Amino acid sequence: MFSAFQPRWLRQDGNCVPATEQQWFDFSASAPAEVQAPAALLVAPTAPEAPPFVLDSTHAPVAGDGVVLRRSEKASRYRLSVGRDGVAVLTIPLRGSERQARQFLESQREWLDRARGRLAGLPRSAAVWTPGTSLLWRGEWCPIVRATEASPHVLVGADRFRVRQCDGDLRPTLEAHFRRIARIELPARTWELAAVTGVKVRNVAVRDQRTRWGSCSSSGTISLNWRLVQAQPFAADYIILHELMHRREMNHSERFWALVGEACPRWLEAERWLKTHGGALGL
Repeated sequence: MFSAFQPRWLRQDGNCVPATEQQWFDFSASAPAEVQAPAALLVAPTAPEAPPFVLDSTHAPVAGDGVVLRRSEKASRYRLSVGRDGVAVLTIPLRGSERQARQFLESQREWLDRARGRLAGLPRSAAVWTPGTSLLWRGEWCPIVRATEASPHVLVGADRFRVRQCDGDLRPTLEAHFRRIARIELPARTWELAAVTGVKVRNVAVRDQRTRWGSCSSSGTISLNWRLVQAQPFAADYIILHELMHRREMNHSERFWALVGEACPRWLEAERWLKTHGGALGL
């Protein structure tokens, strides 16, 4: 049978914390051809014509207000997600149909408009970083300041970074510094919190993830987004603790969220911070 529901923010099928707005629609191979979604979730379309689709199996380009329709062998339900760039992706289970996907999209048109509106209103970082540009560093908006010394350096908050020159785009150089710091600080903090919570971890990896803050594998490897070093420390700790709790519950059940709440009392505040500032961190 089919069932539609709206999950809590950041809920996802895998054990990870994504950085996109998402809606779900459960799928079962034995379902009848006609989708009967609950009336409370049916919303009249805001446009008379069906939205444009791009049939895609990997990474098809999207133009205008198009929606990428992507079929997945791993998906067990229809999933509608909106990235920070406003592009919507509708994932279809392997045995699902385009017609049912369109029906699900029509029922979620109002949600889609709201999600895009929220994302459009969130703060974003400048594409090019030069002296004077403000960026998020350690959770605060800090301007890039040219240091007054012979060799080229810039100041970001309380930290000093060496650059090749102070002219031009400093973003690649500064992000390289941020990644280096993340590879040192994030694993160290993870091992520290693992000891505090009594959770066993096999390995900690720092990655350049574009759609999630972190993930936990069944083998005990925790992967973290290097951009967490730019976030508020309590928000970064929440992501780490979220993944550590997956070592006890490899799901997003009520028991899992109870464990998260016990380990991280400020988790809702951290989620709100990440939701608001994720776009400024490139997610």
